[in-house]
Amino acid sequence: MTDDLYDRDALAWSEHQAALLRRVARGERVNDIDWDHVIEEIEDVGLSDLRAVRSYPRQILVHLLKLHGWPELDPENHWRGQIAAFQADMVDAFAPSMRQRIDLDKIYDNARRQVSLLRHGGEPALTPPEICPVTLDQLLAASIEALEAGFSSRATE
Repeated sequence: MTDDLYDRDALAWSEHQAALLRRVARGERVNDIDWDHVIEEIEDVGLSDLRAVRSYPRQILVHLLKLHGWPELDPENHWRGQIAAFQADMVDAFAPSMRQRIDLDKIYDNARRQVSLLRHGGEPALTPPEICPVTLDQLLAASIEALEAGFSSRATE
């Protein structure tokens, strides 16, 4: 019955399981807890948060690559605004345990690939740095100007 509810109505299932767990916390004996799914859902919460946080560096890097790739384009202030928004969201959602599970090199490669497909005014982006010129700590804390500077100083190396 519990598995069926889990498959049919996740909200009702989660409310029922929470009520059962509250009873256990009060010292009652309860046999209907769907432990396999409870454990799976708890793990999924953390993984969902990690997936969300991984998207922020990619979005920041995409916009930094756009700024680097088309330095004279009008949308640059919009791109800077987007960087600031993504950075603030990343700071709010980031937890120290995520650090070792964020592969910035892979994220940067994906961002480079994404930007390489773009054209502005019919023009491709200027060649981006081969390796990510900023660190995770910089993405979390550096000013937009400092992040941009990292891209321009490494672009000619």
